[in-house]
Amino acid sequence: MRQFSQSLRRELDLAEECRNAERIAENFVGYTDVDTPATMAAGSTSATQPVIIIPRIYWSWTAERVCVQDRIEGIPASDLRAVEQAGLDRKLLARRGACAVLKMIVDDGLFHADPHPGNVFYLPDDRLAFIDFGIVGHLTEERRDQLLSLLLGVFKNQSRQVVDVLLDWTGENVTDEAELVQDVDAFVDRYRHALLKQLHLTAMLTDLVAILRQHHLTLPPDLSLLVKAFISLEGMGRELDPEFDMGQELLPVLEHAARARFMPAALLRRGWRMGGDTLALLASLPQDLSRLLRAARRGRLEIHVDVPRLVQVSNRLDRAASRLTIGIVVAALIVGSSIVMTVPGGPTLLGLPVFGLLGFAGAVLGGVWLVLSAWRSGRASDDGA
Repeated sequence: MRQFSQSLRRELDLAEECRNAERIAENFVGYTDVDTPATMAAGSTSATQPVIIIPRIYWSWTAERVCVQDRIEGIPASDLRAVEQAGLDRKLLARRGACAVLKMIVDDGLFHADPHPGNVFYLPDDRLAFIDFGIVGHLTEERRDQLLSLLLGVFKNQSRQVVDVLLDWTGENVTDEAELVQDVDAFVDRYRHALLKQLHLTAMLTDLVAILRQHHLTLPPDLSLLVKAFISLEGMGRELDPEFDMGQELLPVLEHAARARFMPAALLRRGWRMGGDTLALLASLPQDLSRLLRAARRGRLEIHVDVPRLVQVSNRLDRAASRLTIGIVVAALIVGSSIVMTVPGGPTLLGLPVFGLLGFAGAVLGGVWLVLSAWRSGRASDDGA
């Protein structure tokens, strides 16, 4: 709900939408598609003509409630009859659209999260234009690495790698890790061969979410827009080309991204960042130690140890002590009331001492409470077992 609320607020800010459009346009500067000799023969554009078009923003007339940008003269993605009449290559359009969105997700970490037919236009020479960047997804470098490991784990039949990513996403609160590994292994085996032939992404994501729910795990909120974008992308691809194979487009992008992670420049960048974090930690260490020692000298140093099992044992001991106390009180009431019954004098009821009757009544109530408490405790122990 929080992610949905943030997306709505951002979508209402047209200036934010324009900033998103410019950032994505910058990411496509110099983008030359993934043309091979086969796609060049199928009608690839010239090197001077961009394949992906993002409308230019006119900031002189743009504000929070006004968006002024280039008009796109093209065929809406929903008008497939016009695509046929224009002689455009539907297979090439599906491939280029998929590769463009995958580039945004895997390489850039900033992607169009709403690529439905109303936000995509087809241009001459089998080019595409994207509009309406009110909803965009953001993926950190760490999240992209995790997503890459997850998808490659499915492709490469590496269940342990998929499980590790799921645990990184949701924490170590899984109830039965062995059962999770077994379910993920079955999931990977079911889709490994289907991915290489034809990927039904919607069904795969549904099954993955079902596994998460079964093990009381949750999907990170920032991936909700990614799931939405993937499903929209697959739907558009299959409308253009019924034989559209998302797996054939996804696997080369993943392998290229995996190789790029271990390029010297990427390794140097990660090492430089980790070195900077380490130096910052070492620089702040003396100050942190000084604060720790100052708190210890003032008697303000506190150590909290939270052991859930120990808390459960403590609660059971408290309940047992309460029942024991009530049992002693009940026994005392019985003994005291019996003595009162033998002492003459005082008020009577039905020929019996009133105080003795009150004592026996209190003993009965206490005994009933003890029986019910013991019965509830026994049922709770059976359910826990």
